[in-house]
Amino acid sequence: MSQSPLAARVPHESAVGHVTGRAVYVDDMPLPVGGLHAYPVAAAVARGRILSVDATVARALPGVRAVLLPGDIPGHNQIGPAIHDEPLFAEGEVFTVGQQLGVVIGDSRDAARRGAEAVVVRYQELPARLTLAEGLAAGDTIGEVHRMRRGDADAAMAAAPHRLAGTVSSGGQEHFYLETHSALAIPGEDHTITVYSSTQHPAEVQALVAEVLGWSKARVTVISPRMGGAFGGKETQGARWAVSAALGAVATGRAVKIWLDRDLDMVMNGRRHPFTTDYEVGFDGAGRILSWKARIFADAGWASDLSLAILDRALYHADNTYFLPHVALDGIAVKTNTPSNTAYRGFGGPQGILVIETALDRIARQLGLDPVAVRQANLYGEAPRDLTPYHQEITDCRNGRVIAELTDEAHYAPRREAIDAFNREHEWVKRGLALVPVKFGISFTVTFLNQAGAFLTVYSDGSVQLNHGGTEMGQGLYTKMMQVCAQDLGVSLAHIRHMHTNTDKVPNTSATAASSGADLNGQAVADAAATLVARLREVAGRMLGHGTDVVQTAADPAYDARPEQAPDGRPAWAWVAADRAVSWEAVVLQAYFDRVQLSATGFYRTPGIWYDRSRGRGKPFYYFVYGAALAEVELNGLTGEWKLRRVDILHDMGDSLSPDLDRGQVEGAFVQGMGWMTLEELVTSEAGVLLTHAPSTYKIPAIGDVPEQINVRFLRDAHQDGVIHGSKAVGEPPFVYGMAAHRALADAVSAFAGGAFVELAAPATNEALLRAVGQARGR
Repeated sequence: MSQSPLAARVPHESAVGHVTGRAVYVDDMPLPVGGLHAYPVAAAVARGRILSVDATVARALPGVRAVLLPGDIPGHNQIGPAIHDEPLFAEGEVFTVGQQLGVVIGDSRDAARRGAEAVVVRYQELPARLTLAEGLAAGDTIGEVHRMRRGDADAAMAAAPHRLAGTVSSGGQEHFYLETHSALAIPGEDHTITVYSSTQHPAEVQALVAEVLGWSKARVTVISPRMGGAFGGKETQGARWAVSAALGAVATGRAVKIWLDRDLDMVMNGRRHPFTTDYEVGFDGAGRILSWKARIFADAGWASDLSLAILDRALYHADNTYFLPHVALDGIAVKTNTPSNTAYRGFGGPQGILVIETALDRIARQLGLDPVAVRQANLYGEAPRDLTPYHQEITDCRNGRVIAELTDEAHYAPRREAIDAFNREHEWVKRGLALVPVKFGISFTVTFLNQAGAFLTVYSDGSVQLNHGGTEMGQGLYTKMMQVCAQDLGVSLAHIRHMHTNTDKVPNTSATAASSGADLNGQAVADAAATLVARLREVAGRMLGHGTDVVQTAADPAYDARPEQAPDGRPAWAWVAADRAVSWEAVVLQAYFDRVQLSATGFYRTPGIWYDRSRGRGKPFYYFVYGAALAEVELNGLTGEWKLRRVDILHDMGDSLSPDLDRGQVEGAFVQGMGWMTLEELVTSEAGVLLTHAPSTYKIPAIGDVPEQINVRFLRDAHQDGVIHGSKAVGEPPFVYGMAAHRALADAVSAFAGGAFVELAAPATNEALLRAVGQARGR
């Protein structure tokens, strides 16, 4: 091929559509003739018994076609993804403000909304548990305690020359995707239905629609055209809205669309889990950890959702990138009367990492050591310093090289000296500098989810349709899969049309989550492509008279002569043997005449991974992503205002499939992680009502919060064996880099205390920073 589509500067496949407004999202899709709208009926109390629900007035309103309540569900009233403790419509009791009680179907959205407001619900209010501490005190937990043990943490702690103990809490985070939840359900003939859903997990939506309707999955088709952001918030939570629309469509016999405005979306859907961790650490005079004990508590909200898996990943990442010779970890998920918290970029990993990063800063300050040096002293290394708390061997920890290269390129030592000098000269403005590394495990921690399928169809003119189970949420998965398909088939990107993710093309798929979308689906696409290439090689061999001794290598001269056929500038490969060549199109057409199958499925399952939760050991991850971020901040001690002066990131991408897309993911993840750590605060009233339910009250990072100087580089010579074309995952690991801004602010706060450690809340809002500065100055 004249130019490989891999590692090329390829634009996002929907870039033009995004910037021109032509990209179609679910809510942009026109309703079929006679289509209706849905609006949810939501609970008004945080906890209470339902005494009665009266929809008489609502049903009589003009434009209201149906009010659907639990008794109108033909199948079962459960949509919990793992544990069946989450009814579609509340029955008997409500557990949070905004819990869905039913759905109103109307001629217009306004008519449906008025109908929902007219439903009269009588409650007997009960005491609500709104905080993790209140839920824990009530003993309202989910599942068994997840325990990990290695060595003798108690004995090592007792023998350690230095010990510290503390508590680290982190807040929730609103997903704030640009496109809120939406779904369009269109009933078909013979008890069938097609649902267009803004979801990361079409197969799960298909399953839940079928279960609530009492149908088989084969009668339900779910299509995810694209999402305007998701970040985990559409992995499970989109199912509720798709099921509501489907139920309305079946009840009325007409198409039904549901779309949530921003207020509804924020009030009724779950967010990142708040965590609280009590820890104890024993260490030596060089800052090397000898013993680590932690009890990790996750606020699940009112239902289980994915809380146990999220808690698991927090435990898996409690070590971050550091060897803990003796360790005892306990993980407990706690129910509260708040929206059911759910997946969010990082899936619990960042909450686990924050604790040990905070502790290492405390260790460094107590011993008077450089925080980076303390981190380097604790990194995984050669045996015996190569075993995680869950007994997975670390064979390729790259963070020694990452930190050495990053601190050298970003001039850490001279900048540290300059900042210390600045802080001595300025009483009310201080600067901070901090480095945070990451080791992030890649795979679904539920082993069976690590599978993917693909379906390729080649038409007789040489054009290709590409199907797989991954969903596009703006991250560029479709683009990467087109690059893999083009590379492995030997065609240009112009040959390939990427189809919408559809359960009737690739069945039984996993969510596009866990940073594994490209890993899993890329391997499945490559598998399907390999099948097609093997068939076409035989055809080309017959055409060239060389059996199967032919290769795809030279650019097709026909495309060089007709560049308009390949607008991306990447001509198709030709099949070559000796001094003769035949084009891709010629081989495909001959294959059609020869009755050779021109479609193929592909499948992939991640090898060698397993985990035994009862024993707290296994190999849950296929590989790890490494990297580090160095952030510099400036803090005004009088106002709590601050700015991020500079950030330097060195990220381990393996061999990037699409460097421009991957760089965008790293930069975006950093900013989102910084928002979680410093800006985004969820505030709930004493009655359990979310007060920060719109951009006016919930602050996400704006362009002014992004530093003028943001330097991102990928680690060189970082090929990863056993993955699609040597690449590594990118979605979640760089989210942790935002933590460097928080630790840099903690460094600046400590400068107000003469270098002593000062607790800093997460998120470190302006108010929290002012409180911390006051504490640092003894006020």
